Amino acid sequence: MESIFALLHVVMAIINFSSTNGTLCSLRGEPVYPQLSKEGDIIFGGIFPFHSRWEITDLSYMIKPPSVKCLSLDFRAFQFSQSLIYAIEEINNSSSLLPGVSLGYKIYDTCSSTAMGVRMAMALINGNEDSILNEPCTKPAQVQGIIGETYSSVSMAIAMSIGPFSIPVISHYATCECLSDKRKYPSFLRTVPSDYYQSRALAEIVKHFGWTWVGAIRRDDDYGNSGMAAFTEAAEQLGICLEYSLPFFRTYSQEKVLRMIQQIKSSTSRVIVGFLDTWDLEILVHVFFEHNVTGYQWVGTEAWIFDPELAALDKYNVLQGAIGLAIPKTTVTGLKDFILNIHPLKSAGSAIFTEFWEALFKCKYALQNDTENLPVCTGKEKLSDVENTFTDMSLMPIFSNVYKAVYAVAHTLHNLLDCTQTCATKKQPDPPTFLEHMKMVRFKIKDGEEVYFDKNGDPAAKYEIINWQTSKEHQHEFVTVGLYDSSFSAHNRLAVNMVSIVWAQNSNQVPVSVCSESCPPGTRKAVQKGKPICCFDCIPCAEGEISNMTDSIKCEQCYEDFWSNPHRDECIKKEIEFLSYEETMGILLTAVSITGAFMTIIIGIIFFRYKNTPIVRANNSELSFLLLFSLALCFLCSLTFIGRPSEWSCVLRHTVFGITFVLCISCVLGKTIVVLMAFRATLPGSNVMKWFGPPQQRLSVLAFTLIQVLICALWLTTSPPFPFKNLKRYKEKIILECQLGSAVGFWAVLGYIGLLALLCFVLAFLARKLPDNFNEAKFITFSMLIFCAVWITFIPAYVSSPGKFTVAVEIFAILASSFGLLFCIFLPKCYIIIMKPEKNTKKQIMGKLPVN
Repeated sequence: MESIFALLHVVMAIINFSSTNGTLCSLRGEPVYPQLSKEGDIIFGGIFPFHSRWEITDLSYMIKPPSVKCLSLDFRAFQFSQSLIYAIEEINNSSSLLPGVSLGYKIYDTCSSTAMGVRMAMALINGNEDSILNEPCTKPAQVQGIIGETYSSVSMAIAMSIGPFSIPVISHYATCECLSDKRKYPSFLRTVPSDYYQSRALAEIVKHFGWTWVGAIRRDDDYGNSGMAAFTEAAEQLGICLEYSLPFFRTYSQEKVLRMIQQIKSSTSRVIVGFLDTWDLEILVHVFFEHNVTGYQWVGTEAWIFDPELAALDKYNVLQGAIGLAIPKTTVTGLKDFILNIHPLKSAGSAIFTEFWEALFKCKYALQNDTENLPVCTGKEKLSDVENTFTDMSLMPIFSNVYKAVYAVAHTLHNLLDCTQTCATKKQPDPPTFLEHMKMVRFKIKDGEEVYFDKNGDPAAKYEIINWQTSKEHQHEFVTVGLYDSSFSAHNRLAVNMVSIVWAQNSNQVPVSVCSESCPPGTRKAVQKGKPICCFDCIPCAEGEISNMTDSIKCEQCYEDFWSNPHRDECIKKEIEFLSYEETMGILLTAVSITGAFMTIIIGIIFFRYKNTPIVRANNSELSFLLLFSLALCFLCSLTFIGRPSEWSCVLRHTVFGITFVLCISCVLGKTIVVLMAFRATLPGSNVMKWFGPPQQRLSVLAFTLIQVLICALWLTTSPPFPFKNLKRYKEKIILECQLGSAVGFWAVLGYIGLLALLCFVLAFLARKLPDNFNEAKFITFSMLIFCAVWITFIPAYVSSPGKFTVAVEIFAILASSFGLLFCIFLPKCYIIIMKPEKNTKKQIMGKLPVN
């Protein structure tokens, strides 16, 4: 309704202007007059809400609307007015600033109404209270600049209305971020920080205390809606969620307020961010107490957080422990005394002064129709006898903002009027030129504080963090517990003294307000479906992933050589696995290997000692010693498979194994052929032994072995084995193994050994029934049977064994086959040599020849 009235007023003004063809002006409607005024060479305008509300009338639009009747006098506006008057009087008495120029002022009452604010602004720039019929419209504006208004909504209407005229509007208390938009409000400036910074500061405070799940109540106007939008945006960037954001205005119906109360009570958040003003909370604290909405932690804006009048009304401690932002405390020398000296108000405006005096001292000059039983005003009442909002100086930072606004206009005038000893002219500067210079003005007030405007017409943002506390005398106190300075780096802007804070319900513990408890290290947050990001489940990190901080949104993958610990909060070096000499399996295999080599040496010693006995001579002692030597090497070569793989050990283990085993099998094959040839040689007329005598036997062993040497050489020159970290077999550990390099080379080595073993087995099998008392071919057959069984079993076991067990299987195959050859071929002979020497004769060895 108010905005419609303002629009109609502007439309009527345009119609009035167009009816004069743009050359003459005539006043339409009733003139309006300032509440406080003083003449001067250059006039300053002031717009303040001397009344906090107005009488609502029925606007039928059928008749001319009645004049607005303002109600409920607000002492704060008088304090602001006194600050403006003090600054102007100080400048007029100054010899250094605007010498020879007298400043005057006209201060109007907006009744906190947008429509009234626009109307008063138009009166200031047009001077329509003294308009003369047919006065030319080309006259300059009546005021150089307008100080005010207090509230953002009214300031927006004023700034938008007079913006095209380039008359600067400097507000001391309108904080809405929207007013920084120079496209919509080109002539608006302010000496109070924008809600852009306040909203972000509030979000950082909320984050600092760990509150990620909060509710919000905003004033349902431009100030509240814009401020809350900025807060919401900043909060989301910091990971804070709003459970609800409820609008409120003092004209809301009871039903609407009850719905709001119900939503707050049904919520789980314990922190409420209030983008409200004092008047809103004066209503809400009573409603909240009636419906038991208490114990919440309030976070407030500078609009109400350090208002002592509100604190006095909060008898039920609904807002106890509230924390919020306030304009930093400042002192303008002499301003307090001037405000409390009410004589300047009397001389500047007698009409408003009477109403002010009656409200200040709670008395009446005229007692007609007096229903309040108030005493009669004598005019001699003393301000020292009363204690109310007017005598309270807690808003001194805001009074200082009014003071700075006046001085900003004065310093700009001083620069433009070319003032040195005296000002060159008293002529009012052109508004566009004045506005551009004012945006660039930079000066210091008498107490040393520097004043300037940024590109958006805003000052630097500095706040004190205020905490509501109750003294021992049960009096409210506003305790400064921190600072916020937007000019500092992001990490240093906020400083809070946690020890000095008293929380809601006089608790010393920081309230907890989260949708979900924090996820500890080792887990990550997983947002619950259909809920805000602050409501989440804590999911343990998968194997190989970690999160080493609280509330991690994802788990980080460990590097290749690392693995997650059991708590999933640290990457630790993967366990390295290889068959080592220190572990039980390695020790056992080493012991067996050395034992086998030792037994082979013992048997070799026995054979050497009894080398001239028939059983040793009959079985080709030269091949036997060579076989024993190769078996000792076979036992010892298994040791190359134990220990940390290196380049030399990987090459050595496979080549030594392949060559020694071929040497061993070649000897066995030679012995088998000797047995067969020896039997053929016993037949009448046979001369076969001359073709396979000792030289041929040595040559055959050498030839068979050289073939394996050639295979190994080709393998090593094309793609040799090399040490390799196997990261795929197990995720949690690294297997150090020897990569074969060329699989063809490896299987060629094994295949050649298998071919010789198979050939040896076949020949030995053919010779197994030769009619000797001691037929060596039988034992060779058994040994080859064991050898082939071991290596045929080895292949699937080798392929399927994991990690170090692959190596263990290979060592087992080497040892088992070596022991098979050693025991089957040599133990029976040792038994006869040691235990049955009577059988170690030529007659016993040769036996009887078969009968034809």
